[in-house]
Amino acid sequence: MGLLPLLLRGAPKRFLRASGSYRSLYESNSRRRRHGTDAAAADQAVNSRADHRPDDQMLDFPGAKAAFTSRMEFISPNAAEAVPCFRILDDLGRALDGSDIPEVDSSLAVKMYHTMVRLQTFDSIFYEAQRQGRISFYLTNIGEEALNVASAAALTKDDVVFPQYREHGVLMWRGFTLDEFANQCFSNEAGHGKGRQMPIHYGSEKLNYFTISSPIATQLPHAVGAAYGLKMDRKNACAVTYFGDGGSSEGDFHAACNFAAVLEAPVLFVCRNNGYAISTPACEQYKGDGIVVRGRGYGMTSIRVDGNDALAVFKAVSAARKLAVEQSKPVLIEAMTYRVGHHSTSDDSTKYRSGEEIAHWRSVRDPVLRFRRWLESNAWWSVEDEKELRGAARKEVISAMNQAEKKNKPPLSELFTDVYDTLPRNLLEQEATLRDTVSKNPPSLAPH
Repeated sequence: MGLLPLLLRGAPKRFLRASGSYRSLYESNSRRRRHGTDAAAADQAVNSRADHRPDDQMLDFPGAKAAFTSRMEFISPNAAEAVPCFRILDDLGRALDGSDIPEVDSSLAVKMYHTMVRLQTFDSIFYEAQRQGRISFYLTNIGEEALNVASAAALTKDDVVFPQYREHGVLMWRGFTLDEFANQCFSNEAGHGKGRQMPIHYGSEKLNYFTISSPIATQLPHAVGAAYGLKMDRKNACAVTYFGDGGSSEGDFHAACNFAAVLEAPVLFVCRNNGYAISTPACEQYKGDGIVVRGRGYGMTSIRVDGNDALAVFKAVSAARKLAVEQSKPVLIEAMTYRVGHHSTSDDSTKYRSGEEIAHWRSVRDPVLRFRRWLESNAWWSVEDEKELRGAARKEVISAMNQAEKKNKPPLSELFTDVYDTLPRNLLEQEATLRDTVSKNPPSLAPH
């Protein structure tokens, strides 16, 4: 080791700054002695770059690629303009001037509307059933029917869905029957969860719809993992995960977005920004321009769409799916909507928002009515059709509810199945204790 490095090792910082040119010269000469012409060529390249202005140089650190600048400037937290919201229909169901209406024929459009009405009807009746004490819990999709159904219509049956808990319409579109919905809500022996799940925790393996789990945002990393698996298997499909604006505050959201972007997983992140995370309004939850702007931070393609406009949702999700499957890219979709109903039957939303606000969105901004008006403008729907559909949907839902209510509950033994091939001792002891406890209650509660 030469004298200069030894001197610099213990030198004060002001000396190091002053001696920077001497150190550079020393290191350059050392490289030439050690590496000959290669080092000389490298020094020439450095000197060549130094001949340009700082603004012309490119940042060549492994962690980022950008131009150098001699001007110190902080990035503003507020964009000059908010990200625009894509829509096709106005609030009255009229196509906006210059809008590019997606290829939706009359049969597809009517099927979408049928599903929205059935979902709306099911929600209304089962909400009241909970209030009557017939089921223990319920959660509605009122105000978000267009987002549910139109996004589902843009997918294929091979796409894998990881829902939050306000996507019943997606499952309904895929073919989950009213009887299956009702059996699950009543936790009867015909329900797919065998009574071990709370109401509205639907799921269907055959329909590629993973079972709902109430903890917020846990489904997001799962969706990315599934998407990466689809990519590795070269499947012509993607994963789709839904979550609310509240879910974007969870760590799982950030982990999932980074995971998806880095691995280039074919997954759609569909955020239902309905304005409230239970009782927390959006203005108290994030400071930036919603959720859509976060996509760029992770290196993801993103779009903001009017979630109450069925045609806009259908077009946006169709295009996003094409990107995800054909280019193996994750896409973030922020669907702006409004939760007209209470968060759940455990919530009273009038405690944190006005009745006038709710009434405005229920009447003026109703996504189902907006889509119906567009159907009528195309002569694809009539008053007679509406009356017939509403009446039939109500009868079907009430029939499914009454039949599900009459079915027996699953036997106690089902509480301990479907996890272990052979029950371990601790579960055998728990089952024995449970049966002993139940046997001491009235006959109506005795175990099967």
